[in-house]
Amino acid sequence: MTAAAKPSAKTASASAVLSKAVARAAERLGINRSLLAKVLGLSPSTVTRLYAGDYMLEENRKEWEFALLFVRAFRSLDSIVGEEATARKWLASENLGLNGRPIDLISNTEGLVRVVHYLDASRGLV
Repeated sequence: MTAAAKPSAKTASASAVLSKAVARAAERLGINRSLLAKVLGLSPSTVTRLYAGDYMLEENRKEWEFALLFVRAFRSLDSIVGEEATARKWLASENLGLNGRPIDLISNTEGLVRVVHYLDASRGLV
């Protein structure tokens, strides 16, 4: 394997891992595909292809950054509440600290970043 081929293999592997992680996190949180499309800035058909394994997130695109934030939110929430049912309830509940429901907020960039920061701060209070 040449040195030039190694970065592309690494990128392909990272793309596969993040693509699968995003789909699994969305499933565990009960996030439907149309909302996930909004979170990632992709079309609903592209998200369907993502779930089928026919599309991989690309590291040099904005979708990559949104996917990282989404997985980070999932991991933080999972470490705080520990179970899917509670995480789903938290997402759907009005949150005074965020001034809205997290499920509504994550559909745009500013809201996703706010939710991630809120969860990171909450996780640090242990």
